[in-house]
Amino acid sequence: MTRPLIDSISLLDGLEASGSRVVIVATGGGSSAIPHLLATPGASSVVLECLVPYAREAVDRVLGGPQESYCSSQTARRLAVMAWQRACGLGATPATAIGVAVTASLRSRVPKRGPHRIVVAVHGLDATSVAALVLHKEARSRAEEETVAAALLLERLARFTSGCRSPSSPVALGLRDDEHVEISCCEPAAPWRELLALARPAVHASHDPSRPQPAAIALSADTPPAAGMLVFPGSFDPLHEGHLRMARVAEEIAGRPLDFELSVMNVDKPALDYLEMESRAAQFAGRSLWFTRAATFVEKLDVFPEGTFVMGADTYARLANPTYYGGWAEAADRAAQRIATQARGLIVFGRERNGEFEDPARLVVPPALRAVTTFVSQREFRMDISSTALRRQRDAID
Repeated sequence: MTRPLIDSISLLDGLEASGSRVVIVATGGGSSAIPHLLATPGASSVVLECLVPYAREAVDRVLGGPQESYCSSQTARRLAVMAWQRACGLGATPATAIGVAVTASLRSRVPKRGPHRIVVAVHGLDATSVAALVLHKEARSRAEEETVAAALLLERLARFTSGCRSPSSPVALGLRDDEHVEISCCEPAAPWRELLALARPAVHASHDPSRPQPAAIALSADTPPAAGMLVFPGSFDPLHEGHLRMARVAEEIAGRPLDFELSVMNVDKPALDYLEMESRAAQFAGRSLWFTRAATFVEKLDVFPEGTFVMGADTYARLANPTYYGGWAEAADRAAQRIATQARGLIVFGRERNGEFEDPARLVVPPALRAVTTFVSQREFRMDISSTALRRQRDAID
């Protein structure tokens, strides 16, 4: 039997005592937690904002694009990080801001083929946590499932400041014997927290043990990038053989080892959460990876001075495209000139696009950019692998 929602007075008192400032996001299911909290005196001292992006189009808008699944750990975490960033924008410090989000697939008029699920994510500067629950189908009404979703959101928010790994209470949530809440949590080391708090521009997240000594000995998360590095930026979601072959060819061209770079910030999407950072970094075991806050290419020039940058034709075409500079041709020209002046060079690979190979040497770019670019021919490298297709295959298996 579903239990009533937890005591909102105690919850708000605990959050206020810790100095927390909260933004809540509910994508429909679990949204009854919002009036439960806001009807409590003193809620305004803790809750900064509540969002209910109900339709998929609304979720897409707040997250900067379509989601591969709308009830998943990844979507819940993205919403929680977005909420954390909004809290920071509304006056909370990175250390006091908390974003909490719930995504749910609950009972509806048309019976669902898949399971009824609830996923709650909470993100703050010290941790990212996710609680996932699969409900016994047809055991509850829609209203009862909604209450469980709201209760799980409130419980995970209450437990977050005292320890994100603490288990949920089946009794308090009114769960059946065959229902269990699975908790995932990442509490990162200080450098990762400082990166998201804007206290440092880059963190060395993974090392290449084959690098010559003594440089490899000196490297740590606190080591800043050196001048003149060979850098391969990307999202690497996932890292695949095409990326690795590009890296090997680039190393042969440049005559020095390559470092991968992954920005945790994005121009129009939420930052990466710690669980996502942990997952992406795990792909680079034995290779050198930097996490940065450099969402734009011009920002990467500041992080990696005099660097040589590796990229595909699609990225290369964007470097001087006014569309990516607010539509201002002058801003695009300035960016192109700065890249040409401050980068040591660009190594650009072609790629398959709409069924045809896109030769980067044929792209129309400013002469200054072309002058510092080494184009890799189709004969030297071609591997038509799509990260999007790989993600879809991965999600289908999961």
